[in-house]
Amino acid sequence: MRRIDPIILCIAIFFVLALAGGIFFAYKVGGKPMEAYSQSSKEKPKAEVSKTSADMGEMSVTDVKSVDFVIKNTGTKKLQINNVSTSCDCTFAQITIGETTSQRFSMHYKSGAWLGEIEPGKEAKVIVTYEPSIMPVQGKVERIASMRTNDPENPNIAFTVTAEVK
Repeated sequence: MRRIDPIILCIAIFFVLALAGGIFFAYKVGGKPMEAYSQSSKEKPKAEVSKTSADMGEMSVTDVKSVDFVIKNTGTKKLQINNVSTSCDCTFAQITIGETTSQRFSMHYKSGAWLGEIEPGKEAKVIVTYEPSIMPVQGKVERIASMRTNDPENPNIAFTVTAEVK
């Protein structure tokens, strides 16, 4: 039986690991990176939200309810949004910018390579949907949809919805 040279084996293992690491990193980071600004920058995006929480009221386990939130870019540069996620697989977030609506993001289906851009003076709608039948519970519940932005003064935005599940 022919023996494999240990140096060749090490080189082959290194290349396989480097390739696997590159694929994993590309999948996790995906797309283009967000543009970065410092808090002292005169030209920067600015995320403004009028509300960050909403009460969906009473609902049965089979109900599905949604609440719309608005993010407005009052800055002078594009406001970028990514890493959209929710606190539970029974809660979904979608972002509508102009005529384009993202896919639904949840706890285990994060936004990955998705990157939303809001032009200065424009706004985006964040639709948070709660479907209690996916993870049935009763009583008062609180669910969160969160995202990252490139606004140096507001890099994380979270929207909270509450409901009384009967």
